[in-house]
Amino acid sequence: MPGNDIPTNEPTKHEQLLQYIRELPIGTKVPVRQMAKERGVSDGTAYRALKEAEQLGLVSTKERIGTVRVDKKRRSNPEQLTFAEVLEIVQGRLLGGQEGLEKTLHKFVIGAMELGEMMAYIDAGSLLIVGNRENAHRVALEQGAGVLITGGFGTSDEVRELANERRLPILTCRHDTFTVASMINRAMYDQLIKRKIMMIADLLDPGSGARSHALRQSSQVADFQRLSKETGNGRFPVTDEWNRVVGMITSKDVIGSPPGQALDKLMTRRPMTVTLSTPVASAAHRMVSEGIELLPVVDRQRKLVGTISRGEVLRAMQFANRPAHLGETFDALMWGGFEERRDADNRPSYTGLATPQMSGPLGTISEGVLTTLMQQAASRAVEDLRKSEHVLDNMTTYFLRTVPVDASLSIVPHIIEASRRYVKVEVEALHEGEAVAKAMLTAQTIDPA
Repeated sequence: MPGNDIPTNEPTKHEQLLQYIRELPIGTKVPVRQMAKERGVSDGTAYRALKEAEQLGLVSTKERIGTVRVDKKRRSNPEQLTFAEVLEIVQGRLLGGQEGLEKTLHKFVIGAMELGEMMAYIDAGSLLIVGNRENAHRVALEQGAGVLITGGFGTSDEVRELANERRLPILTCRHDTFTVASMINRAMYDQLIKRKIMMIADLLDPGSGARSHALRQSSQVADFQRLSKETGNGRFPVTDEWNRVVGMITSKDVIGSPPGQALDKLMTRRPMTVTLSTPVASAAHRMVSEGIELLPVVDRQRKLVGTISRGEVLRAMQFANRPAHLGETFDALMWGGFEERRDADNRPSYTGLATPQMSGPLGTISEGVLTTLMQQAASRAVEDLRKSEHVLDNMTTYFLRTVPVDASLSIVPHIIEASRRYVKVEVEALHEGEAVAKAMLTAQTIDPA
């Protein structure tokens, strides 16, 4: 009978386990065998649920710590690391206070001063980086701070007990204090960059019930019509018996087909999909260029997690804040020394010095750097014209002359053609008034309208 193949709202054991994990307090350890015993399922079922929970950002597995329930929403506060992340960064060892590993720290303090002076800098949520000064370990924990002991030293049983009591981690690693501070600072920059990139995971709540808005491979046209009427939607992913996405079905696909016709014969096979870790900009580009209105979101096994519409993606691109990178990306470092200038017609150009860091193996400025500088200038020209997001479609580059280190460079973009969806830009790189490189670029604008 039609209708029997529509996925029901009755949660499977797998979905029940995921919901159980979602409801655990942040910081709770999640052992596979204990979860399997408590929920009355096999170890294999519990393990598969835990792996999917990790992909969804609900838990995190750390060496020597185990699997812990984490706060998925912490992406919105990227400036903060957890103590567990610090432990991983410095390749250290936990001495005590395991229950506090998922707490975040807002600053770290180098313990290279007298104890009384040090106390003025230590507060709750900070991390004291210090050597084998047991009195400093104790004071930091009493002030609500975590402790990282450098040089491979340990601490007393009394301090370990205090760490467990206060639920504040005390860590040790073999590196010296300066190296540890440098490692943490570098990691903070890197994580800032990564977390400023908007991902599909930031738009989609895997627990929102989007799974039910799908059809089975064996469903019929009548099932599609019923689900379309219930939801008001005209396109759905099609899954197999293991919830893996195998196709997409739309209203156009079923026009003129009898109610009993199987969707397997009508659907579009091997549809384009994204994962929770796909950048929103990448999804927007694919949806606009391919004319796609709905993308299934899948895990690593192509199992359906949810769906994301073209409107949701483009609205996110339109309204999302675009703060400047707080981390040192290569693009930012190369472009950092260039200043914008405007001519009488308000057309931009960019001038800066070719620094030694931009040189290639021959001692002149590398072709890769010149390409990046011209692409950056073109990107800014398109933004200036459209005030909207865009993606580079293609770029053809010509290198005419070498550029010595410390030379003054001018990068001049010219918009030579613009339509609603595409912009063509010609860019020149000039040294002492002569062209050293040229590029022709085509960019596709991402317009929510």
